[in-house]
Amino acid sequence: MADADAPIPAGRPGQKDLTSGPITRTLLIFALPTLASSMLQSLNGSINAIWIGQFLGEQAIAATTNANIVMFLMFSAVFGFGMAATILIGQSVGRRDVDAARRVIGTAFSLFALASLTTMTIGWLLAPALLRLLATPQDVFPLALAYLRVIFLSMPPTFLSTLLIMALRGTGDSLTPLWFMGLAAAIDVALNPVLIHGLGPAPAMGIAGSATATLIANYVSFIGLLAYIYRRDLMIRLRGSEMRYMVPQWALLRTIFGKGLPMGLQVLVFSTSALAMIGLVNRQGTATTAAYGAASQLWTYIQMPAMAVGAAVSAMAAQNIGAGRWDRVGHVARAGILMNLVLTGTLIVAVGLADRHVLWLFLGDDDRAIGIARHINLVVSWSFALFGVGMVLSAVVRANGAVMVPLIILIVGVFPIRFLVALAGLPHWGADALWWSFPAGSIASLVMQTAYYRSGQWRKLRMAVPPSPIEAEEQALTDCEPAGRMYPAG
Repeated sequence: MADADAPIPAGRPGQKDLTSGPITRTLLIFALPTLASSMLQSLNGSINAIWIGQFLGEQAIAATTNANIVMFLMFSAVFGFGMAATILIGQSVGRRDVDAARRVIGTAFSLFALASLTTMTIGWLLAPALLRLLATPQDVFPLALAYLRVIFLSMPPTFLSTLLIMALRGTGDSLTPLWFMGLAAAIDVALNPVLIHGLGPAPAMGIAGSATATLIANYVSFIGLLAYIYRRDLMIRLRGSEMRYMVPQWALLRTIFGKGLPMGLQVLVFSTSALAMIGLVNRQGTATTAAYGAASQLWTYIQMPAMAVGAAVSAMAAQNIGAGRWDRVGHVARAGILMNLVLTGTLIVAVGLADRHVLWLFLGDDDRAIGIARHINLVVSWSFALFGVGMVLSAVVRANGAVMVPLIILIVGVFPIRFLVALAGLPHWGADALWWSFPAGSIASLVMQTAYYRSGQWRKLRMAVPPSPIEAEEQALTDCEPAGRMYPAG
């Protein structure tokens, strides 16, 4: 039986025991590497887009945009399962049950390996059909197909690295993921111009070279991360008899699927709403569409603290729930809310003060579009602080297995409320109705999420690692022993 007071095995200095010590300081130290990782990913994508645009032109940029939409949908399908595994690992670590954490990573690793190989094979074969489904322009189609097919080959290391990174965060280690995501980004950025343009002995591969750079970077980073986990004997490694955990346990799979599917659907809700919103924005004219696109680039960075703090809160809450430290869970929520308001608020103010200069990078000297983008940003950006508070509360309740209500709240806040405000207001306020629909949806979602959090209903749920077959058999035998059951006397 796990001892809740036993120390968590320390695999490396970056691993934190999230069930003890000062909550705010621990949460901040844990969240900052996650925030840095998100920024690295965004910068990596931006720099690669610059390489492609400079060397290959706007058709190549359009091709990668179409291909990336497909890849985003692929990741959405498995993201929730990774989150479910992370929460199970975090709770197991909180209970000091290392064996349970390893059973989770074994089942999840096999699941992700199968999913990645299936995605790679089917994706390669159906890539032309997927691009036609997106109505990819004919002049862009060959480039998009060449890019997408190579990217599909990188699915195994990409999926499995994502799982290992999320699992490490569940154990309290957010530094190791940062180093290896940084390694992947550095290799990707460095190889892009080499393989696109054919520098030195490398062949000129065009847009396929950009995808090949990503493929090489992902394989090197994954192999390096796996080797590091075993070299440092980190908590999620499997050795000897533990390798049997790679055979999926059906009880664990049911838990991961049952809890992971709603969390994955949340990502799909965001992407679907973004597609629906751009459809409304496109009707407002080219200048407005360009302005909205530029403002959206700023929002990507503004939302990063909320995403990072939410991930940190989820891991910290899961560990404390597993340890039975409910007195700390409420403090984690409050610390996360305060941290989100400070970090997101600082970014909102900074972007607001420098918006003209930053927007110039995307819109050049188009003063009309810059003016529209500044107005959009002024109306919308402050609502991301509210969005972040909702993210924190959602992360806390999800850490105990409450996944359906946050999904329903998100759907209601995005579709009936946000789009009702947008569509009803368009005849009266014009494009401003679209921008004000963002704060309306954020406020409604926050009110509902706060009400659910304060109700305490989510505390009654349970999300635990099912016992292994051996443990279940031992428990059954114990229950059948004469002294194993309590019978009423008299």
